[in-house]
Amino acid sequence: MSLAIGPVSWERMVGAVEKVRDRLTRTTAALDRQTVPYAVIGENAVAAWVSRVDETAVRNTQDVDILIRRVDLPAATVAMTAAGFRHQEVAGADMFFDGETAGPRDAVHVVFAGEFVQTNYLHPTPQVTESEDGGPFRVLSLDALVRMKLTSYRRKDQMHLLDLMAVGLIDTDWPARLPTDLAVRLQELLEDPNG
Repeated sequence: MSLAIGPVSWERMVGAVEKVRDRLTRTTAALDRQTVPYAVIGENAVAAWVSRVDETAVRNTQDVDILIRRVDLPAATVAMTAAGFRHQEVAGADMFFDGETAGPRDAVHVVFAGEFVQTNYLHPTPQVTESEDGGPFRVLSLDALVRMKLTSYRRKDQMHLLDLMAVGLIDTDWPARLPTDLAVRLQELLEDPNG
């Protein structure tokens, strides 16, 4: 298979980051206008927390993930539709696609508060109330974010936890604050971050 690769483009790299930032800003502004309770989660939440300590340690992301209550999905759909997004369920996951021709990479991914994202997860997602005003948007609290990352515990979640550790937001005192099953996972990362 031959892959067509274009030239290196600084503008395309910056543009990709700006598209995600714009999507996040429009999403949170739309939900705020409609007074839909939400919290920014996922990679943008990690970036928001990391940037509070060291902005040079922030990773870029293509994802925009939000936590809302299932009961608020109709109001969120009204708000997001007014902002130019379209709601669609894909493989059991609710998303707001950024425009008529957008695909899943150009979507806002919805996670419902207090529910299990997957049946094999150890814990349900946090409540929307476990968030704080992060300036331009509401962001999941650090405790809740760490629990979410330890619950899903995919390779990218482990990398996000390592990023939080690298800037000192997570340290050896953290396992004692967590449920035992999550504490075991975090302890493994603390003891062998390169594992």
